[in-house]
Amino acid sequence: MFLLDAFRLAFRALGRNKMRSLLTMLGMIIGVGAVIAVIGIGQGAAAKAQEQLAAMGSNMLFVGSGSVNRYGLNVGGFSTKTLVLADARAIARECPSVSTAAPGVQTGQQVVFANQNWATQVMGTEPQYFEVRNWPFARGTSFSEEDVTQSATVAVLGDTVRKYLFGSANPIGETIRIGTLPFKVVGVLAPKGISAGSNQDQDDVIFAPLTTVQKKLLGQEWLRWIMVSATSRDSSYVAQKQIVSLLRDRHKTRPGAPDDFVVRNMADLADAAAEQGQVMTTLLTIVAGVALLVGGIGIMNIMLVSVTERTREIGVRMAVGATEEDVRRQFLLEAVVLGLIGGTVGIAFGIASSYTVSDLLQWPILIPPYAVAASTLFAIAIALFFGFYPARKASQLNPIEALRYE
Repeated sequence: MFLLDAFRLAFRALGRNKMRSLLTMLGMIIGVGAVIAVIGIGQGAAAKAQEQLAAMGSNMLFVGSGSVNRYGLNVGGFSTKTLVLADARAIARECPSVSTAAPGVQTGQQVVFANQNWATQVMGTEPQYFEVRNWPFARGTSFSEEDVTQSATVAVLGDTVRKYLFGSANPIGETIRIGTLPFKVVGVLAPKGISAGSNQDQDDVIFAPLTTVQKKLLGQEWLRWIMVSATSRDSSYVAQKQIVSLLRDRHKTRPGAPDDFVVRNMADLADAAAEQGQVMTTLLTIVAGVALLVGGIGIMNIMLVSVTERTREIGVRMAVGATEEDVRRQFLLEAVVLGLIGGTVGIAFGIASSYTVSDLLQWPILIPPYAVAASTLFAIAIALFFGFYPARKASQLNPIEALRYE
């Protein structure tokens, strides 16, 4: 009951100067709102990056053909011709930490259907590629192992190619022309969106059997890449070492000589994105925390003014039996009320600001519950910290001197 009366007195005291109390809480409102908005935007961006990386594939590693050094000149990646189908088969067979390996080649081609045409990438691969990439089908199915064996002219469309060539029509069973060759459409992939690693449209692609692209479009036997799925995320690093060791042995690479291939682990990209997001969130939270401290200083300033204005009131209370503890508790409760109201309004302000930014900039938002709870507790802690000195000063006033104060 005493605590309820103390809170009632605190609200009454703050209500005497409503505008001053509101302006005092404004610093707390802005500080808490900034913390909520920053965490929401930072966590949303990190979650979006992780989602994009997860969409690239399941525990995926990328094995690509390497660079060629010709007379001291490195001509860039994907220049060697030493990565072959037998390497992909060996990786799947001899690396214990690998579950699946999908070989591939690619080429840029002009694609035509009726009076529509589109320039895109055509990738030759095998059916397990879609398992490695964790890529579902929106319509139809994948080409089969038999299609690969027979070098069949069948194709699977990415969603972007489907939109440009067919619009809202169903492309399954239709015949498109890739280069000069007719291909039957057997499947359409579900949209994947923009790649987090390269900012490229993953859906702007056509897939066809590996042997078809190698023999009929490129005229080459070597591979451009191999997509590998490890047995788990943790084992992807072990798989990476096993692949490097296996390919160096198969390609008869001398000790100390550079690899004629590259192996990239998608887990590294995910870790880097998470770390970058965490660093940005931490830095911005610190900046927002400074605003909270400014709000706390405002509370101290107003509470000191309040102690001066209410010196006679404090003397009267002490004269009728209030102890130093009672006076100190009363002023601390007033500071807590300022922090609690400011924190609550600040949370609403921060959530509203976050979603406003999301709507205007199409930025993802994720506000974890712990951020709301932590912001509230931090606001109260700031109010207590900065309200303690004014409360202590009020409790140590001499009652006789306080009664004489005008």
